[in-house]
Amino acid sequence: MIPTAPAEPTTHPLDNAVWAALTGPHAHLAERVGGAARYPADVYAYAALADPADPAAWADLHTLAGPGNTVRIKGVESVPSGWEVVGGGRGVQLVDTALRAEPAPEAVRLGPADVPDMLDLVARTRPGPFLPRTVELGTYLGIRHRGRLVAMAGERLRPPGWTEISAVCTDPEHRGRGLATRLVRAVAAGIRERGDTPLLHASATNTQAIRLYEAIGFTPRRRTRILQVRTPGTPRAAETL
Repeated sequence: MIPTAPAEPTTHPLDNAVWAALTGPHAHLAERVGGAARYPADVYAYAALADPADPAAWADLHTLAGPGNTVRIKGVESVPSGWEVVGGGRGVQLVDTALRAEPAPEAVRLGPADVPDMLDLVARTRPGPFLPRTVELGTYLGIRHRGRLVAMAGERLRPPGWTEISAVCTDPEHRGRGLATRLVRAVAAGIRERGDTPLLHASATNTQAIRLYEAIGFTPRRRTRILQVRTPGTPRAAETL
């Protein structure tokens, strides 16, 4: 019997989800230099590296971001010499294992014309990053009460085979009615319909949200580190002063 070679190790797309999305379904949105890529600043303020252990990828990110600028990046534990960590935190990645996905008849599709209302709701609830063009990343659904947007949820990262549910929020005056859960189930129904699996990210300190997501059928997969870093060098504008 001829021995077979061991299989080459593979990287799961969710282990580097931002990179997988920017080089996959969201490639049309990517700003990229070699082994570094990022979303436009008004879409989703995150960058990613093909291989965080590769100094060349960090050099590419420096070229992409420019000197003396700040960048948010996930899944990186340390930065090269000359880079400065200026902020960060920990997140939890959860995947759908038993969610009951179903449409929400009262939900409406949100688009560019709804962005002012969406930004207003985000300002009241602070669910995480949501910017003027974030709505371009996928389907967003909302629930209105007397014309006012009071709850929403939508799609953000899209690594191949997966779609992240994000911007899950409910106006404080309308909490306790299950609106967020209904919207998560409805967004998930659309995700599954096209053959993807839903996932979520939550701050590791937001234990209440994590418990809710677990209760409706999500399972924690891994913890991630989120860093805000400053690139080496001096911004060009400052050099001319």
